[in-house]
Amino acid sequence: MVEKTPTHKSGFVNIVGLPNVGKSTLMNALVGERMSIITRKPQTTRHRILGILSGEDFQIVFSDTPGFVRTPSYKMHERMNKFVLQTYEDADIFLFVVDVSSDPDFDHTVINKLAEAEVPVFVVLNKIDLVEPALISEVRDTITGILPGARIFAISALHGTHTAELLNAIRELLPEGPAYYPRDQLTDRPERFFVSEIIREQILERYHDEIPYSTEVVIETFKEEESRKGPLIRIRALIFVMRKSQKAILIGKNGSAIKELGIHSRKVIEAFLEQHVFLELHVKVRENWRDDDRLLKQFGYKN
Repeated sequence: MVEKTPTHKSGFVNIVGLPNVGKSTLMNALVGERMSIITRKPQTTRHRILGILSGEDFQIVFSDTPGFVRTPSYKMHERMNKFVLQTYEDADIFLFVVDVSSDPDFDHTVINKLAEAEVPVFVVLNKIDLVEPALISEVRDTITGILPGARIFAISALHGTHTAELLNAIRELLPEGPAYYPRDQLTDRPERFFVSEIIREQILERYHDEIPYSTEVVIETFKEEESRKGPLIRIRALIFVMRKSQKAILIGKNGSAIKELGIHSRKVIEAFLEQHVFLELHVKVRENWRDDDRLLKQFGYKN
């Protein structure tokens, strides 16, 4: 009797939705690692980031995308929207995330394209811990009318409520296929990318108004070396802003603000890298970088 070869399943699960609905929090909950930047501010994720979850008989490649900007104000927004639309080309399953606590809007490009999708669509009603059950039921009925073939899951990604059920459903619908990445690989991004995201996250948390949205962080150097206290990673990061006044705010009086930014960023980076870090932060002005094709390409917003 010939033994049957165990079936291996794999696929791309693309997470889409409007800004600030909890896409990054959801991917982190499903992958089990802090893959994406998470803050309370909208338009936090600016790039498409893969998080890879592997088991003995499966591999799920999650794709966290920027929130779709309905009315782009800059070329940067247009590039971010392209990252979202690219996910319609390679998805095996879609996770459409909805924030049930914020009066959900279903009249936009993302959901219109999902109605035409030829692969399974899971609608993830997120942040259920913030609303009454009656509202969840109302949103569920609305979604059923718009996407009648979609499966609906009510969860709290932040608290891990019902995320296990969602993950099991994803595994059930994965197509048969090989592992696309080594089993110990967690993401397609290098460590220096996440370092830049951590610094940008700290800017988002520590500054207000337009300052965070006018910044971009680039890691100029990332070197591992030996110090008197042992292994050390020396990082030099450039923070780009659009105006001199923004540079002054980032730096603060006598450098106090950027010093605090550096201290908090270093602590988070050390926890992420599990190694001692020496961090240098420098601020540069690049006017209108969000509409500069050359700089956008340099910052990773490629066509």
